[in-house]
Amino acid sequence: MIVVLLGVLVLALGGCVCVVWAARGGPRWVRAVATATLAVGELVRAAEKFGGRGGNRSGGGDS
Repeated sequence: MIVVLLGVLVLALGGCVCVVWAARGGPRWVRAVATATLAVGELVRAAEKFGGRGGNRSGGGDS
């Protein structure tokens, strides 16, 4: 289980690096990975919004 979580962490960090690199004009493959990373992020956000998970949804800020 730890290996799977570490793999997900490495993929997420790699995606974040590609997003930053693509914003600075990286190669075509970096822009493709960045686009995929942002699309997955939007899918996760939409799934969470439409009841993907239960629990406390206070929606509060940092106050």
